Amino acid sequence: MQQLLFLWTGRIMDHQEYNAIVNFIWGIADDCLRDVYVRGKYRDVILPMTVIRRLDTMLEATKPAVLQMKERLDAVKIDNQWPALCNAAGQAFCNASPYLLKDLTSRAKAQTLQADFEAYLDGFSPNVQVILDKFKFRDQIKTMVDAGILGAVIEKFTASDINLGPEPVYKGAEKTILVHPALDNHGMGTIFEELIRRFNEENNEEAGEHWTPRDVVELMADLIFVPIADKIKDASYSVYDGACGTGGMLTVAQDRLTKLAKARGKEVAIHLYGQEINPETYAICKADMLLKGDGIEAEHIKYGSTLSDDQLATRPFDFMLSNPPYGKSWKTDAEKMGGKKDILDTRFNTYLEDGKNLAMIPRTSDGQLLFLLNNVAKMKTDTEIGSRIAEVHNGSSIFTGDAGQGESNARRYLLENDLVEAIIALPENMFYNTGIGTFIWILSNKKEERRKGKVQLIDATAMKSPLRKNMGKKNCEFTPEIRAEILRIFQTMEESEVSKIFRNEEFGYWAITVERPLRLCVHPENEIPEDAFKKASDLAAVRAAIASVPADTPLDDWDAFAKATKLKKTQLKKVRPYLTTTDTASKPVAGEADPDLRDTENIPFTYEGGMEAFFEKEVLPYAPDAWIDEEKTQIGYEISFTKYFYKPVELREMKDIIADLERLEGEADGMLEEIMEGLRE
Repeated sequence: MQQLLFLWTGRIMDHQEYNAIVNFIWGIADDCLRDVYVRGKYRDVILPMTVIRRLDTMLEATKPAVLQMKERLDAVKIDNQWPALCNAAGQAFCNASPYLLKDLTSRAKAQTLQADFEAYLDGFSPNVQVILDKFKFRDQIKTMVDAGILGAVIEKFTASDINLGPEPVYKGAEKTILVHPALDNHGMGTIFEELIRRFNEENNEEAGEHWTPRDVVELMADLIFVPIADKIKDASYSVYDGACGTGGMLTVAQDRLTKLAKARGKEVAIHLYGQEINPETYAICKADMLLKGDGIEAEHIKYGSTLSDDQLATRPFDFMLSNPPYGKSWKTDAEKMGGKKDILDTRFNTYLEDGKNLAMIPRTSDGQLLFLLNNVAKMKTDTEIGSRIAEVHNGSSIFTGDAGQGESNARRYLLENDLVEAIIALPENMFYNTGIGTFIWILSNKKEERRKGKVQLIDATAMKSPLRKNMGKKNCEFTPEIRAEILRIFQTMEESEVSKIFRNEEFGYWAITVERPLRLCVHPENEIPEDAFKKASDLAAVRAAIASVPADTPLDDWDAFAKATKLKKTQLKKVRPYLTTTDTASKPVAGEADPDLRDTENIPFTYEGGMEAFFEKEVLPYAPDAWIDEEKTQIGYEISFTKYFYKPVELREMKDIIADLERLEGEADGMLEEIMEGLRE
């Protein structure tokens, strides 16, 4: 019992220790930065300094070995020293400067402190330099020196109040009294992520740009991992996020897959990959990987635009999660790729069976679908589970774009290749920087037999729990119970008021162009303007030709009249607007449609009898002379949650409304009488 109590208490103490460290670091900002930085800029110092201090503690024990190795390499004039120095440090990174961070606390002069601190930073290996550069941390040094706070910040981070090192801290040389337990890589990652979360909550206006709420991420992870949990093997798996931000999705995915594998007695190696265009969030993600001891994984995080500079173009992945930017312009990317009309990237272009190119390029004001297509291009095809994708979008991806346009073509590609398992509508106000409705797309290229050719739509807009305090625009969340219910609905494929199953073709339609003939009545007496022709002689010849038309030539038949004039087609084209008016009683002009009578119709693929039956039943009875311009026919796909889950508002009975009006009228009369009595008194 005592042993069990000790273990139980230890777990609580670990959690308390994490909180104590986070609170201490959080307090450094208030103690040292308050009068120098605005609150929203605290992170510019605290996050990189947390990274620096953790790396510093991990390198402390091997510092003498690194310096000795550097001295030997310098003596034999070796240029590329980093591999050997990192090997001496026993880490994926190292620091070749003569200092540890605690050595700088004794500097009395600001100039000396600045010079030594900069030399200390310059001593880090290139993989750390990338992080510091993207943090733009060196830009903060002068600000801190000028304000006289650099020394205080360093002293706080090296203080004995907390331990950010991988070794325990004891009191005295005997090491019998534990002051601070060791902080392993996982614990350090937990602390760093908690700091990120707090800073993101402080900056609600921008948090949603790179931080997806954990409850949403956990649901996404469950949706792609749980359905194939029994197929997990003792193997390596890759997880990718093409808009990885601070890496939160990758971290949650890794943790969830690890737990599912362990519960089934499987040993898995999970490799994380990502790309991020924002320099600070890229630095945070890469730093988070290093802090967790994932030196190799940190190298898998790439910097740059996934759309125009895909740095993982040749690598497929087992699982992909992402929350790409939506409603955000990708015009700059389009220009880098040669201009929207000339983009040939195979991720965003495909070919139909007849060899026709199907361009899936959306409008430049919103590029979210391109991230989904990027993931699809990275799917594995040679494994049992293939690849599974979970991605967050707003409503634009499911309905924006007419037939033949980029967005519709993208949906066509995804559905005709049977890649979409489900789309889940989330409640409004689930994210920090937007209150609009969002949707989770679930894709797989190795569907279960029961899902083949089908898409499940789940309306989870009412499945939410209110927050006690809003976080930006986020006012609700998914509790574990709600997530479990959504997962259950997904896995059972049950049909209900909130879950419906459709065949892929039910989202498709033909967009046809219905034409009607142009009918013109001729008015030969109409005047042709003097400027209709450049030469007066040409005008005179045309007028003479019109005047010579036989009197019995029908004026309700433009073709007959035109032939009688014996004029050239170019001449007739110039004068026809002045000589004719449209007239439904006239004869059709051969081969010409009336643009004013042109109409378009969207015909569902599921319409019985197809286009021909629709045209015969819905068009010809009202316009017997109409025809379909088959060259203009387009195929479109659209998914409308409103259409499938619409619930009409029940109107009240008229008798109930009248009764309420009579009651209110009686109450008003009584109040008026009381007022009048009061005035009389």
